[in-house]
Amino acid sequence: MDLPLIVGIDGSESSLQAVDWAVDEASLRGLPLRLLYASLWERYEGASYTYDLGLPAQDDSSEGIMGAAAERALRRNPDVKVSTSVLPEEAEPALLREARNATALITGSRGRGPLAELLLGSVSLAMAARAHCPVVVVRGSETSRAGGHGRVLLGVADPGPDLASVRFAFREAEARHCPVEAVSAWRCPAQDARAHPVPAAEFAAEYEARASALLDAALKSAAADHPEVHLARSVVEGPAHKVLRDLSVTADLLVLGAHRRHSHVGLQLGRVAHALLHHADCPVAIVPQHD
Repeated sequence: MDLPLIVGIDGSESSLQAVDWAVDEASLRGLPLRLLYASLWERYEGASYTYDLGLPAQDDSSEGIMGAAAERALRRNPDVKVSTSVLPEEAEPALLREARNATALITGSRGRGPLAELLLGSVSLAMAARAHCPVVVVRGSETSRAGGHGRVLLGVADPGPDLASVRFAFREAEARHCPVEAVSAWRCPAQDARAHPVPAAEFAAEYEARASALLDAALKSAAADHPEVHLARSVVEGPAHKVLRDLSVTADLLVLGAHRRHSHVGLQLGRVAHALLHHADCPVAIVPQHD
């Protein structure tokens, strides 16, 4: 039985955009969709205070939030099987537990109001860093969220070929009938002429060749398993987070790997993943890679 896609919702516009993205993803991959709302303070959140402003009261109860999300999913694609869950507990532990039985966990990038925005941002980051399944943070332009560019962007970096994220990117491209653009960024450290008595161009070429070899090794198996997916590969000089941020402007999904370390609980998000979760111009998928 296929595990569902799970969407963490809170009633914000950002989480509703995540619902839209998840409905499209569920349709592409033939998966059921589960909408999940978790709040330890749910019993208090249904109260409405309008202060006689003459404005209609928003239904902030769990039933209202869930009903709006489920209705939105149904309008977007009535053929996707949707289920709902309301959990009276903190969002972070609830989502982490439920993610153990999910194909992927999808969240928005912002919450409701200034304080809630910060809190939801921390939850999204925690999911990306600790969940046992791929996590997609839905952000970026409307064109990217709607799949309008027709391209999956894959970032490949040290240490070693991150095969889980590569396989994920190829599966996404196959479902979307679009190409994968795999990118490995490289930088040449400042050369000490005494320690490295070689021309600067030759010194830089060595680092570029290393990045190219890393990319070839990472892509070999998945490319062979998905011969119908067109693959474009490139090695680009520059900081990885800046290279991928710029390329994300014309991508529908950016896929990155994260490595589990045995000395810590969960994933350790590096600077590149952390920066792109905040600044990429398309949805970002963080895929766990077990060492």
